[in-house]
Amino acid sequence: MRRTRAIILLIVLSALASAVVGAGNWQSLKDDGLHDPSNPAIGVLQEPGAALSVLAPDGAGNKVDWVQSLQQGLIAPRPSLDGDKEPEIRETRVVMKNTYPMLYVTFPHKPHTQWMSCEACHDRIFVPQVDANPINMGKILEGEYCGLCHGAVSFPLTECNRCHNTNPASLGGESVVTGEGAQ
Repeated sequence: MRRTRAIILLIVLSALASAVVGAGNWQSLKDDGLHDPSNPAIGVLQEPGAALSVLAPDGAGNKVDWVQSLQQGLIAPRPSLDGDKEPEIRETRVVMKNTYPMLYVTFPHKPHTQWMSCEACHDRIFVPQVDANPINMGKILEGEYCGLCHGAVSFPLTECNRCHNTNPASLGGESVVTGEGAQ
């Protein structure tokens, strides 16, 4: 039942993603269906087109490639909400193999740790131990684990190939955790 709900939700998300306005054509706040156009405070907010058009373009979600924007120095996110933590850039990649029938997922720490400190995710969202997190698409689609950010402030969950990106045959004898800091 949970898997069926997850599949239905993914289909709905895919349909919504195809209806998203293209890059350079963001909806105005008064027309987005989220903001009250009769509220005078709407004039204080920056329009999405003005805010997002200067960032690196992407073909999905809000049409911004956030990692590219970071690498180009167009944005400088705070690594923690209170600003007291510094990011520790990690090269570690975690290969998740329990993804049948999809390709394996290779989670890259580097772009995530460029955005935020380790404490943002560990131990609150993820236990930093191999196979300690019972991640599945149902939970992700319900806003747990990766779904806490993806689909909300990062690229949408309809972009399956961005995560399901590793052919099992390409791994050979590679361990589940690879890169700097792997154990």
